[in-house]
Amino acid sequence: MRYLPHSETDRATMLARIGAATIDDLFADIPEDARAPVYAGLPDAKSEFAVERELATYADRNVAAGAAPFFVGAGAYRHHVPATVDHIIQRSEFMTAYTPYQPEIAQGTLQVLFEFQTQVARLTGMEVANASMYDGSTAAAEAVLMAHRITRRGKAIVSGGVHPQYRDVIDTVSRASGHPVDNLPPDPGGTEDIAAAIDGDTSCVVVQMPSFYGHLRDLGPIATRAHEAGALLVAVFTEAVAFGAITPPGAMGADIVAGEGQSIGNPLTFGGPYVGLLAARAKHVRQMPGRLAGETVDADGRRGFVLTLSTREQHIRRDRATSNICTNSGLCALAFSVHMTLLGDAGLKRLAALNHANAVRLAETLAAVPGVTVLNETFFNEFTIRVPGDAAEIVERLAEAGVLGGVPVSRLQGRGKGLDDLIVVAATELTSAEDDQAFAAALAEVTS
Repeated sequence: MRYLPHSETDRATMLARIGAATIDDLFADIPEDARAPVYAGLPDAKSEFAVERELATYADRNVAAGAAPFFVGAGAYRHHVPATVDHIIQRSEFMTAYTPYQPEIAQGTLQVLFEFQTQVARLTGMEVANASMYDGSTAAAEAVLMAHRITRRGKAIVSGGVHPQYRDVIDTVSRASGHPVDNLPPDPGGTEDIAAAIDGDTSCVVVQMPSFYGHLRDLGPIATRAHEAGALLVAVFTEAVAFGAITPPGAMGADIVAGEGQSIGNPLTFGGPYVGLLAARAKHVRQMPGRLAGETVDADGRRGFVLTLSTREQHIRRDRATSNICTNSGLCALAFSVHMTLLGDAGLKRLAALNHANAVRLAETLAAVPGVTVLNETFFNEFTIRVPGDAAEIVERLAEAGVLGGVPVSRLQGRGKGLDDLIVVAATELTSAEDDQAFAAALAEVTS
């Protein structure tokens, strides 16, 4: 079909029909400071090969994660993805499959989702998991809304150790749904007493494990205090590999667990697409967002799979839906499931142990740099350092020296909050001792 642009008369007719005076009225909900001028800085037209050449010039300015010592984390992690994962997910029956609208016909798709749910439930220590979410931040926001439905209350208390972008998404969704959010101050030291903030109006307490700053904590006392007050504990995470080494949230009393599964089976890919994970106690299953694949037998007694729960707007009336999610990150969920299958229980534990060992080595190396302090007493593969100077400027100078040296906290939390000298750094199984030494040498150079 050819592209047929609308005439001015067509546009005027459509605007009149919907009651808008101008095209700009359609974007009224977007803040002015978030809008860019139309075609800002772009030429009117160029030839195809000229555009390709110019875009290639822009692309050459990027530094690929594998092209330099890489210590960036803060919610997206560079892990090894076995070649088998890409080989399997590129099979045509997976690559071209979409949401099955006659689900029981798509037995292969349903089985993949069923196995994925089983793996997520085991990983998080929970009883039931859904068939994936968009990403970790939106999964966290959906978990908060789910807690509101269960408790029939509306206030969420969000730890200062929760990823700033997760906090922003929770705020945005809560504002739209009319629910208050109590965001505790940033907690780089891992010392906050979140249990003290719980009161009779609290619907849920949201805690990240490991925290944005890398701290580990026992969620048990927080869960106990929340339950005493009639509230739920929502545990969120950004690093799924951590649960190969630390006690999963479900074993510490969490009621809902939500987070990001990118670390398993999915490369960085410039920030997405990723795969959100959400799991809960079985008694809350009917308030879960998205959908749930279940196991059954057919008329002949053969094993089969069905779409047991569909609470999306596509399947039921909007006023009864528990989520407006209209699809799921199916291919990313499959990649997660394939990688988890390749690892198995023992492989995941070995992978987690290697991540932690590399992070300990990195922390010891950086702590020896004059003026640098490691803030964490406990961590998995990510921790926070204090540097002598402005962290954002230091990270830029490290990049100029060929080292991608972590994420300045001020980039995500904002400046002027007493956090401008902090950097969150991460190590994975791909981080070598030579990378550590290069980081330390560059850091000593740019801070001297």
